[in-house]
This record gives sequence, structure tokens and C-alpha cells, in this order.
Amino acid sequence: MIENVKGIITHDNGKTIEKILKIINEKNLYNVEYKILNSVDYNVPQKRERVFIIGLLKESKLKFNYPPKSDKINLLKNVLNDVPISIGAKYNQNKIDLFKLIPQGGCWINLPKDKQQTYLGKSFFSGGGKRGILYRLSMEKPSLTLLCTPTQKQTERCHPLEERPLNIREYARIQTFNDNYIFCGSMASQYKQIGNAVPVYLAKQMGNSIVDALKSS
Repeated sequence: MIENVKGIITHDNGKTIEKILKIINEKNLYNVEYKILNSVDYNVPQKRERVFIIGLLKESKLKFNYPPKSDKINLLKNVLNDVPISIGAKYNQNKIDLFKLIPQGGCWINLPKDKQQTYLGKSFFSGGGKRGILYRLSMEKPSLTLLCTPTQKQTERCHPLEERPLNIREYARIQTFNDNYIFCGSMASQYKQIGNAVPVYLAKQMGNSIVDALKSS
């Protein structure tokens, strides 16, 4: 099983995924397939599309089925409660003041026009939605995709109720890690470890599907 960002499918006009599949199957030993899965469909409180590549030995005659989707969508209000205290990135006072003007699920477009222009600068006139800028998450929705840092200007991940970025343990909760899972290294390294991970709930379901395939022989 291989997991990667969904952009790998369209990268270089599809040549990248073709090369990967060719290398995997250069000796014609595997039946290889891939599919884009969205974590939000598997009880993960996060919209996160990733491609999963599965290879099965042809001689094994195994049959793999991707895990079924969950019946309900898991929302942030279900996981951002009683979160253990942890380290986390911080905003400067200017950004804190701006986020006080932005409601849950809102972004820079909720600011007064003069503050929009001041914060965005020249990019204010560049067109495009830019809805990730100064984005505040909502308790009534799943999170947007967690990245290697919660404070990139184009992909802000502000706490729904407080004027601060998500901290380490909140990041881990949204990626469905257990609270006793330990992350090591600097704060930046811990954000990166969590942001690059396959959400635990989805990984478990993919693992179960692989086990079911092995039992089908």
C-alpha cells in the first residue's frame, strides 16, 4: 500500500503516476489499482483527499475492497473538547485582533474592506478566492486539511473559538491519534509529523481491508 497527495495523479500530465505504476509492476507480478479517498468519509473530522495505491500479487488471486464509507460526518465539536494541554504556535497581536472580527467558518472576506486591503496587500487585487487566508475553523464542520504548519498565510488553521492556531494535541486529535501517542522533537517537527501522517482511523480501515484481502485467498 502506498499513500500520497492526490496531485500525484495529474502531476506532469499523468506521467508521474504512470511511471510509479510501471516501476511497481516492472516484472508483471502485481495487480495494481489506485483510488482517491477523502478522510472525512471514514470518521475522520477532516477533509483530506489522498491517493491510495494497492498492489496484489497476481499469483495470490487476492481480492481487495476499499473500506466502506462512514454513515455520518465527524465534526470538530466532537473532538475539540477536553484536549490535553500542549505546546502550540502563536499569533502576533495584529493577527489576534483580526481574528476577533472573523466568525467560525469565516476568513479574510469577513473583515472590513480597509483591513482586507491592508492585510492582503497587492494580492487583494490579484483575483481568486484565497479563502484559506485568515481562515477560522468551525466547530460545526470537519477541519480543512491539516498541513505541516497551522500558520501558513495561504492556509491558516485558526481555532474555532480562540484567537490562536491549533496546538499539537488538537492537531493530533483531528488526525485521530490517541491522546497517549507521543511526538518527539521541536514544535515545528511535531506539527510536521502529524500533518504528514495518514489519519489513524483511515489507516486502520485500510489495514483491515488488507487483512480481509489476505483472508480471501
